[in-house]
Amino acid sequence: MTYPMTIAGVDRELPLCRLSDDLMIGAFVIFGDVELTIACARALLEKAPEFDYMVAPEAKAIPLIYEMARQSGRNEYFLVRKKKKAYMDGVFEVDVNSITTEGTQKLYMDGADARKMKGKRILIIDDVISTGESLRAVETLVEKAEGVVVGRMAILAEGDARGRDDIIFLEPLPLFDGNGTPRK
Repeated sequence: MTYPMTIAGVDRELPLCRLSDDLMIGAFVIFGDVELTIACARALLEKAPEFDYMVAPEAKAIPLIYEMARQSGRNEYFLVRKKKKAYMDGVFEVDVNSITTEGTQKLYMDGADARKMKGKRILIIDDVISTGESLRAVETLVEKAEGVVVGRMAILAEGDARGRDDIIFLEPLPLFDGNGTPRK
């Protein structure tokens, strides 16, 4: 089963993935889809507020934030990592529970990135916002770094996130019942 969508002028069929007997989600993965990544980056930048830096959670948002940085002429962006790396210093961390990952995971921000964010306008980027847990975790890390969140952006807003007025997104994505029928 798939769900047809037009996103930033590009047509795609999203495979439906079962999370439980009565819940399915449309799998949106931009990895390897250069045409869609370029189009979504352009469309999001057209809606973006003024910002100094962008930050995104690892991993599916990486091609998007890279392309947004490239198109906007930025030479730098930040990633919030799922594992601490040896090169990271003065690490900030936060717990997160995401709809697409089982159990609690941690997200980490490099202290060097945090120091650059202090007092700066920060734009949080993600591919899909659903429950908002990943977004909330990234926002917590930005606030710990004393950055100023000026916007929260995603390609898709899924489920209840479609009704939020504090995020900027390109298209709504419904949740689906166990038969693949979109929920209202």
